Amino acid sequence: MQQYIDFISNHPILTAVWLVLFIMLISSVIKSRFSVVKQVSPTELTMQVNRSNAVVLDIRNEADFAKGHITSARHLPLADIEKQQLSGLEKHKAEPIIVVCQAGMSAQKAATSLLKQGFTTVSVLQGGMGSWTGASLPVVKSKR
Repeated sequence: MQQYIDFISNHPILTAVWLVLFIMLISSVIKSRFSVVKQVSPTELTMQVNRSNAVVLDIRNEADFAKGHITSARHLPLADIEKQQLSGLEKHKAEPIIVVCQAGMSAQKAATSLLKQGFTTVSVLQGGMGSWTGASLPVVKSKR
């Protein structure tokens, strides 16, 4: 125990950084547990599309979307979602919607915005397109 006390007193900045990171990690875990937006794995996404006609909504920029996206995914940038310019997505309010971004971080914001706009079942692809391609699942490239 004395070693810990000595370390803390000799390295206050390092200790403070470690403490802040620990608190951020714990708060992130708590937020995800109590969030109304569910995270789905690539396998769950496939099952929801096949069984429940889920709509896959890709919010990445146009260039990334063109390089490769999930089959039948609709492209709608985050800025348009926040401005409520949904390009016909309103007719799918009762269907499950799965939001996809590059790493799974900005999709949370889009999903929360969609829930506020009246969509009933909104999920996020855990890990984003990185997890999709990491699982060696197929992507479609847009023709330019």
